[in-house]
Amino acid sequence: MSLRGFASDNNSGVHPDILKALAEANVGHATGYGDDIWTHRAVEKFKEEFGQEIDVYFVFNGTGANVLSLKTLSRSFNSIICADTAHIHVDECGAPERFTGCKLIPIHTPDGKLTPELIKPHLHGFDFEHHSQPGVISITQVTEIGTLYTVDEIKAICDLAHQHGLLVHMDGARIANAAVSLNLPFRAFTVDAGVDVISFGGTKNGMMFGEAVIFFNPELSTYTKYYRKQETQLYSKMRFIGAQFVAYFENRLWEKNASHSNNMAKLLYQNIKEIPGIQVTQSVDANGVFAIIPPRLITLLQKEYFFYMWDENRSEVRWMTSFDTQKEDIERFTALIKDNI
Repeated sequence: MSLRGFASDNNSGVHPDILKALAEANVGHATGYGDDIWTHRAVEKFKEEFGQEIDVYFVFNGTGANVLSLKTLSRSFNSIICADTAHIHVDECGAPERFTGCKLIPIHTPDGKLTPELIKPHLHGFDFEHHSQPGVISITQVTEIGTLYTVDEIKAICDLAHQHGLLVHMDGARIANAAVSLNLPFRAFTVDAGVDVISFGGTKNGMMFGEAVIFFNPELSTYTKYYRKQETQLYSKMRFIGAQFVAYFENRLWEKNASHSNNMAKLLYQNIKEIPGIQVTQSVDANGVFAIIPPRLITLLQKEYFFYMWDENRSEVRWMTSFDTQKEDIERFTALIKDNI
């Protein structure tokens, strides 16, 4: 098994600058639960990116961030509209439903992206007590199949949502990869586009642990601190999340890491796109490559490289690159494909 596979950017290590920040924060004592200099500095970093009128809550992981966001935005009689590939629908073991009490309405999409046209048929039953009340639209940027929403696409969804009294949540587990690919500041495709809350990820891009939930309207987050505690996402030694985010933003480490992982995915795509028998199924917008390959090749490749099946019915695989993926990894992997296709 290769030390660096293509299964997930969660499988990568921790960037040395993050480890250094953790070590520096580990000296002496600091007040717990977020009243420390590192957490305060991290909040200021987020305000520099998104504006002063935000409310930030740090949590352990992406599922915690999504659940806290959705719990705050909804009531148990609401429904949450999402793509059928959304992490909250497929990969969170029912946690959003359990903690919010809401009904998830998954919508099939060809590319992981919701559109107003796909959403509109589900905007009905308002003020009718027999139907769950549409309350939240959740989108993912980068989507679970590696595609990107444009700013205009996000604005169109937010406009539709707000016209009907709904709120918009963005799962930003790979938001740095999106910002790099779009060549835009974070706020351009979040708060400025109308998004109400984001789950801001760092773990997939070089951090050890820790995500942030950012409310662009603090009036929405009146009870969030209590929900965070109830959902066991309040970390007593919060400085170790704060210190990571400070290092993540300093010298634009987030950008360097995401640029590298995106470039590695593009290199992988360039190396395989002309190979007979390989069909890339989605546009390579960030750090993921989705492809249909011969079943016999999957077994052979997985003896040396760990990666996941995406759709077993059509022999579709997902290959993810990371901040620490090396050019040599790509070359060796693609050579193995060419030798055995």
